[in-house]
Amino acid sequence: MGEFKSDIEIARAATKKPIQEIGAKLGIPVEQLVPYGHDKAKVSAEFIRSLEGRPEGKLILVTAINPTPAGEGKTTTTVGLVDGLNRIGKKAMVCIREPSLGPCFGVKGGAAGGGHAQVVPMEDINLHFTGDFHAITSAHNLLAAMVDNHIYWGNALDIDVRRITWRRAMDMNDRALRQMVGSLGGVANGFPRECGFDITVASEVMAILCLAADLADLERRLGDIIVGYRRDKSPVFARDLKADGAMTVLLKDAMQPNLVQTLENNPAFVHGGPFANIAHGCNSVIATKTALKLADYVVTEAGFGADLAAEKFFDIKCRKAVLKPAAAVIVATVRALKMNGGVKKEDLGIENVEALRRGCANLGRHVANVRRFGVPVIVAINHFTSDTEAEVAAVKEYVSRLGADAIVCRHWADGSAGIEELAHRVAELADSGQAAFKPLYPDALSLMEKIETVASKIYHAAEVTAAKTVRDQLAVWEAQGYGHLPVCIAKTQYSFSTDPALRGAPEGHVVNVREVRLSAGAGFIVAITGEIMTMPGLPSSPAAERIALNPEGFIEGLF
Repeated sequence: MGEFKSDIEIARAATKKPIQEIGAKLGIPVEQLVPYGHDKAKVSAEFIRSLEGRPEGKLILVTAINPTPAGEGKTTTTVGLVDGLNRIGKKAMVCIREPSLGPCFGVKGGAAGGGHAQVVPMEDINLHFTGDFHAITSAHNLLAAMVDNHIYWGNALDIDVRRITWRRAMDMNDRALRQMVGSLGGVANGFPRECGFDITVASEVMAILCLAADLADLERRLGDIIVGYRRDKSPVFARDLKADGAMTVLLKDAMQPNLVQTLENNPAFVHGGPFANIAHGCNSVIATKTALKLADYVVTEAGFGADLAAEKFFDIKCRKAVLKPAAAVIVATVRALKMNGGVKKEDLGIENVEALRRGCANLGRHVANVRRFGVPVIVAINHFTSDTEAEVAAVKEYVSRLGADAIVCRHWADGSAGIEELAHRVAELADSGQAAFKPLYPDALSLMEKIETVASKIYHAAEVTAAKTVRDQLAVWEAQGYGHLPVCIAKTQYSFSTDPALRGAPEGHVVNVREVRLSAGAGFIVAITGEIMTMPGLPSSPAAERIALNPEGFIEGLF
C-alpha cells in the first residue's frame, strides 16, 4: 500500500469519468441529466417518469452494530460492496444519504465512505453539493416566516401563539439556537414568543422530501404539515397558510436525485439525509426506486446501528414506499465488538478474544432483530490491520452458530478486490428468494403499542414509561385520524437502551418517552427518548478547527 493517504488525498487522486459517461452506464440520455459541473448531475423528473412499468432489481440494505468511537465503516462497506458487485459482473449501484454540515464540522469531518471505497467528488458531497440542504432549509424557514407573518397581519386563522409547533431550521450544530425568544424589539417585529431551531436533517421537510413519490406527492405532504393549533386544539396546516405551493417551488430541483460515482467509476445516487437517531435515517425514496429500475442490485444504507437504522428503514421507508428488501448486510469490526465487550479505546490494539466474545452479543442481537423482519442476513467484518487471526476466527465462529456467514472485507485498503467474496455471497442471498419481508407491527396497532413493540422486540426493554401529557397527546392524534401512522423513535445510537454508556446487549431497561411530535406530512409520529436533541451541539474540539484551505487552494481536514 505504500505511505498512508487520507480519505481526501485518495479521493483527490481518483480518475473520475465525466458524469455523462456514468449516466450512460445506466441508460440515462445526456439530455436527461442536469449537470452540476463535470462530475455530478441531477436526473430529470421526465426521465424518472419514463421508467414506470420497468421491472425492479434487488434491494440490499447495509446496516451495522451500534456505533462506537472505534469505528464500523458502514458507508465504506456500502460503497465497497457496489464496487465488488460490479467487479464480479453484476449491474449494481449505490444509494446513500447526503452528509449534513453539522456533523461534518462537528465530529465526523465528512461522510462519503473511506479509503478506497468512497463516492466522489468527496469535498462537494460533504459541503454544499447541489444545494439540496439549502433548499430544504429555505422551504422550512419560509413556512416559519409565513406563520409569524400571518399572526402579525391579524391572525385570521386564530392560531394560538402559545401552541405554535413549527420551529426554524439550520444545517449546523448550534446549541445556542435550541430554545429562544423571537420577535423582540417592539410592535413592528410582531408578537414575542418562545421558539427555537432544529438542525435541517431533523426537519419534517427533509423527511417529506425523502418519502415523497413525486412533486405532486411532495406538495400534498407539505400541505399536510401541522404548524400549530388553535385555542380549541384543532390543527392549523401549512396549506391553510397557502405555503405549500411556494415551498414546492423551492424544492423542485432538490427532489431530483443526485448522480455521482464511486472511486471505481460505478454509479451512485447521493440524495436526501434525515438523521437516523432523530429522524428516519434513509436516503430518498425517489432515488431508491429510480435506482431499482436502472440496476439489477441496489445497495443502500440506513444510519447508525440496526436498532435504529434497519427498524426505521423497514417500518417507515419500506412500509410507505412498498419496498421489499432481498437481503441485509450487518457491518461489524473486531475493534468495535471488543469495545462492546468492555475494552477501552486505548487498549483496542491488544488481542482480547474473551472481550470480543462478550461484545459479540451486540452483533447477535442485531442479527436476530433484522431476521424478525423476514430478511436474510450476512455479516461483513470490516477489516483493520490490528485484527488478529484468533479474533477474526472468533467472530466467524460466533456468527456461524447463529446460522449466518461472516466474511472479512478489505475494501478500505484494496477497493473492490477486497470485497469480492462478500459480493458473491450477497448476490446469492438476494437471488435465493429467502426474503419474506414484513414490518414489525401492523398499522392498526395503537401509537403507544407501536412504541412498546419496538422497545420490547428491538431494544429488549422491560417497560416504556411516558407522562400523562404524552399519552393524552397520542390519544388526541388517534382521535384525529393519525393512529395508523408508524412511529419514529429518537434514541441514542450508542446503545440498545436510552443510556449511551450501556454497551453490549442490555435487557430489562426502561425507555422513557419524554416528548412526542406529529409529522403529519412525512407520515409518522416522532417519540423522543433520553437526552436526544433535535439541534445537536459541537464537541469540545470540533472537526471545523482542522478544516482549511492549503496554499495550493485544496481543502484539508475533511477525513
